[in-house]
Amino acid sequence: MDMLCTLRSTTEAQRLALRDAPRRLEAFLEDEEDFGDAKGAAFLELDIGEAWHGLQYLLTGTAWEGTPPLDFLVRGGEDVGDIPSDEGTARVFTPAEVKALADALKTVPEATLRKRFDPATLQAEDIYPGTWEEEEPAEDVDPLEELISYFVELRKFTAAVAKRGHALLVHIG
Repeated sequence: MDMLCTLRSTTEAQRLALRDAPRRLEAFLEDEEDFGDAKGAAFLELDIGEAWHGLQYLLTGTAWEGTPPLDFLVRGGEDVGDIPSDEGTARVFTPAEVKALADALKTVPEATLRKRFDPATLQAEDIYPGTWEEEEPAEDVDPLEELISYFVELRKFTAAVAKRGHALLVHIG
């Protein structure tokens, strides 16, 4: 099963509703549920696919730890329900946490990410998807450049969500 990551802006009302009614998460993610919040229908979304764990490592230097707020892809926020661990995770972050995250991402130099990228280390740390040392990357994609591209998009996305004053849902599943 692929573990893909989607980030989505939520209004504060939606964040609270997700926390209180986690069984409606799937409908929310499929745009079938907005919890009666018309402002939430104009959400922002970013799909970073399988890049989430590589980005976690490049941002924090660790597979599953790190210092908040840069560890947000795998930790922090508030859990949405009790999703079995083999089915992924869903967590929501408050508007204040999103603002702190956006500010922190602005300070991360691409050079730091490039320096941390080492396919052998990523493989040894079991960073998902675990294909870091393949001799011929799928579709002739440079894994480092792909992660940097996602990082740039992530920085823009979180800045836009923070500017709106919205909360953030991070879903890996």
